[in-house]
Amino acid sequence: MSGTNGDIEVTTGSLHHRVSAYSGARHDDSFEAKDNVYEEKHIGTDGSPNSIREHEEPKLKRRLKGRQMGMIAIGGTIGTGLFIGSGTTLATAGPAGSLVAYLVIGSMVFFVCTSLGEMSTFIPTSDPFNHFAARFMDPALGFAFGWNYWYSWMLTVASELVACGIIVQYWLPHINGIVWSLIALTIMFLLNAISVRGYGEAEFWMSSLKVLTVFVFLIVGILTVTGVTGGDYIGGRNWHIEGAPFKDHIVGILKACIVAAFSFQGTEIVGVTVGECANPRRDVPRAIRSVFWRILFFYISSILIIGLVIPNNDKNLVEASSMGDVGISPFTRVFEKAGANWAAHIMNAVVLITVLSAGNSGLYACTRVMWVLAKEGKAPKILRKVTKHGVPIWALTFTALWSTVIFCISLAGNQDVYVFLINLSGLSGIGFWMGIGLCHWRFRRAYVAQGYDVKDLPYRAAFFPFGPIYALALLVIIIIGQGYGTIWPKFDALGFVSTYLALPLFLIFWLTWKFTKKTKWVNMLDIDLTTGTLLEMERNGDIDVFPPEGPWTWKKYFRWMQRKPAE
Repeated sequence: MSGTNGDIEVTTGSLHHRVSAYSGARHDDSFEAKDNVYEEKHIGTDGSPNSIREHEEPKLKRRLKGRQMGMIAIGGTIGTGLFIGSGTTLATAGPAGSLVAYLVIGSMVFFVCTSLGEMSTFIPTSDPFNHFAARFMDPALGFAFGWNYWYSWMLTVASELVACGIIVQYWLPHINGIVWSLIALTIMFLLNAISVRGYGEAEFWMSSLKVLTVFVFLIVGILTVTGVTGGDYIGGRNWHIEGAPFKDHIVGILKACIVAAFSFQGTEIVGVTVGECANPRRDVPRAIRSVFWRILFFYISSILIIGLVIPNNDKNLVEASSMGDVGISPFTRVFEKAGANWAAHIMNAVVLITVLSAGNSGLYACTRVMWVLAKEGKAPKILRKVTKHGVPIWALTFTALWSTVIFCISLAGNQDVYVFLINLSGLSGIGFWMGIGLCHWRFRRAYVAQGYDVKDLPYRAAFFPFGPIYALALLVIIIIGQGYGTIWPKFDALGFVSTYLALPLFLIFWLTWKFTKKTKWVNMLDIDLTTGTLLEMERNGDIDVFPPEGPWTWKKYFRWMQRKPAE
């Protein structure tokens, strides 16, 4: 390692990294900003000067492989939002309105994920929402975003349990759905308690099944629309009935947007898995790049087929006032329209596995975020406990217990609980998506202000600064517009509270931590861009260094296919 005029050159194996350091004396390995703005080195709240490196245990294990990361990004978040919630968007906004809602939210989510990918590849951490907000803006905001992300996913796990019980009742209506919900919770808990490798492997196969299902669904849907199956040519007929193509116009679209946001919630989970990724330099950018095609193919194509095959006034669509029809998803209805009633049962089984997968991912994300919060003194210290396999067992138990409590609340018989959970967790998701955009804006500005070259970033988000600005603008519009339908033409108290409850909760978390800890806004030039980075981890041997790979072109693919077998 050599340095001249603040330039640092690091050569590790076949990798050669060059980082232009700004005012070399500004940063040091203690990661302590000026004026005590943010001191990540203090794990607890007692103010002890021990550094992270002296408290490396307990820690997570970097055992997630590239194929697992890729499949988690592609299919790990396809859950009830798409397979079940898409029925709500069709009934609320009509076929064209629901398609517009998913296109709008999908484009926004793409830019959010590229922003997160740039930061997470540069600084691999298991809680990017808390860590980046505290590091680039204000420690109090980090505290608020971390807890916001935790309770959002905790509510999502609870809603998946509700859906699981109802889905099984599609076959066994005489058995109480609580039984199946508790069995599902047990499966999710055990998959997360084994090891991160167990979680990754389970998600790989469940996500593979979901991806295959969407492929089959799209083929059957196209055949049904064209009349090849089912004996009835549908074409664009359902786009010309009452309530189509747009139902309630802009109000319907805005209502559908919050359900679409819930469907996409979890797309950012790849940022959480970075902390346990074996090769973040290669695998995180790959996973992020797949987001665009996943949104385009899996979500948009599926919504288009559903809108073509199923009329928006179909009685089996999930209405906001009823949970009883959740078990009959729009995907199942498409198979029934095709005349394959036996396939509907298979599809319902796939939906059940999808619910398990989405809940499994939610429990994983909650556990890692809570573990980091506890490690930084922002949650009870007991939640720092990690097993020998690298599983934060008490954080996992804590999350599972709270999800069970919320699930039990839904048993009170209130038919609005399911949509309440969707709205609350959906708006919470919008909140931390806004946090990602703001953090990326601050990160890139600080990176340039401190003399670094963006070309040296391991992964660079496209269309900056348009991406985060576009995403933030859409998010603000959605938050404001979502409450319109709860106020006019008639005030809906439950709808208004469920829509906006996430905002006061966030303010409570933020202001409580800010005033009790007297935190300050981090100055742009004081933002630490050297400690805990991927480059530092590779240099210190915390992460294995892998040889760089060139772009995967068709020519390279055919060369691989024609390779000589090993003798």
